[in-house]
Amino acid sequence: MLSVDLVRVAGGALRYPGWKTVPVSPRSRGRKGGKSRRSGPRILRALPPVESGACDCPACTGEDLDPQQLIDDLVAGGAELLEAEDPLEAELFGAAFLAAGGVAGDGFADALAEGIVPAVAAQADQRSLAVLLALGAVADGSAAADAATMLAGAGVPAPAWASELAEPVRVALCRRFSIADGTASALLCTFDRGSSSHGFLLHADHTDCHAAVDIVIFPGEVLGEVLDTLQKDARRADLKMTAEDLEPAEFRWQTERALDARAVHDADLGPDALADDDDADGLGYHQLAALLRARMRTLPEPPRPPAPHDEGSSPLDMLTMFRQLAAAPGTPRQRRAGTPKLPAKRKKSSGTAPIYQIKVALKETKPPIWRRLEVPADTSLAKLHGIIQTAFGWEDAHLHVFETAYGDFGVADRELGHRAEAPVTLEQVAPAEGDKFGYTYDFGDNWTHEITVEKALDRGPGPYPRCTGGRRAAPPEDCGGVWGYADLLEILADPAHPEHEERLEWLGLDSSADFDPARFNAADITRALTK
Repeated sequence: MLSVDLVRVAGGALRYPGWKTVPVSPRSRGRKGGKSRRSGPRILRALPPVESGACDCPACTGEDLDPQQLIDDLVAGGAELLEAEDPLEAELFGAAFLAAGGVAGDGFADALAEGIVPAVAAQADQRSLAVLLALGAVADGSAAADAATMLAGAGVPAPAWASELAEPVRVALCRRFSIADGTASALLCTFDRGSSSHGFLLHADHTDCHAAVDIVIFPGEVLGEVLDTLQKDARRADLKMTAEDLEPAEFRWQTERALDARAVHDADLGPDALADDDDADGLGYHQLAALLRARMRTLPEPPRPPAPHDEGSSPLDMLTMFRQLAAAPGTPRQRRAGTPKLPAKRKKSSGTAPIYQIKVALKETKPPIWRRLEVPADTSLAKLHGIIQTAFGWEDAHLHVFETAYGDFGVADRELGHRAEAPVTLEQVAPAEGDKFGYTYDFGDNWTHEITVEKALDRGPGPYPRCTGGRRAAPPEDCGGVWGYADLLEILADPAHPEHEERLEWLGLDSSADFDPARFNAADITRALTK
């Protein structure tokens, strides 16, 4: 798999003039059953993921949802839409709301049509019309579009972008790029509307039910550079890649198969399933997936039925809550039983997070192997995972999980009971000095760690994260766990051992003198973390 992350075009991130940077989601789903977390070759480079800012929404804070406040906030967002110039901004707004609601389950569609849309339309002003137009452009159903038509007919002035939004979207290109070994593919499509164009690129993991891994959206004018980057990255990774143009109906089938498989895998994961792929600008996989689904509905119906997949979602009854907007507040949401409530994220008003001095100790190792690290307390668990991987010199080639008092967090997986780690921060699972939690990497070798918050420090000049102490080299990847590592050291120390040469070859070493289990250099680790 390419260790690269969104294509840099024309000297920067892919942008539309006037709206936010469009990210590739940092997540890469892994195969079920403890296989490698790497999901096949990735054939488009991405920008490094941006740490999500603190979110004050009920889904992230655990506070009860006030339906009237939701409607008020939604209509207030329409004020910003009135200032937009590109209709794609309105569609992204609508897609973001649909993505957030989609986490709630199948009941959201009814709640949208029979509760949310009428409540927004009741405001009967230009802001609410902008919201309804944005929702109607993306939602699968006519409720929002019909309500927008009603308001416009009543004389409510439309936003400046409404006429362009109403123009038909025409597909221009449908192309599939496939890796020769069958492990992955990329689906690329472009659309024209009026004088503008834009495109999507979806990466699908064939080892994970052909599920979508991430989605990129890009301006149509950089299509040539995107195609060139795909080819260059494939050659750089020594991957044989083929390209073929598909009929729009077949392309829709391929794309919807990828989106549906991912939706099944993400089902029942709660709000963190949405948040784990969002960046600081609020864009992420689920939002772009909602918009891409809307684009697919403009293509001809597929020539064959949807690809079969296990059922994954269980609907929630949201309709009743929204039908009672004018009455009592909605029923408080129930927390999952068995674990304490996760503390709320740090809010911007709370100020800058302190620096945590943490000790990460690899358990059951004698002599002990450990690292002392300084990281911002609001570091996400997803980023902390990467920091630990770098600090121990591992390759992030296997599944992992953080085991905390508030539940288990890793790559979201319903079967394993792991919630998404990206929206959760270090200080949420370890709020105080002395708090401890676990981290396990590679469910076969079972490298288990104890992470201890030793101190909360004032933020200095940095750089952060950094390594300030530790002991001994980390075991090589895939050497069989703690006991396998002990055997490896014995074999390397005995030139007469029948497996001595075989192990040297496996490690890529000419001599056992080239492997020093006592080696540790904090400065080297800090430099690696800085990179």
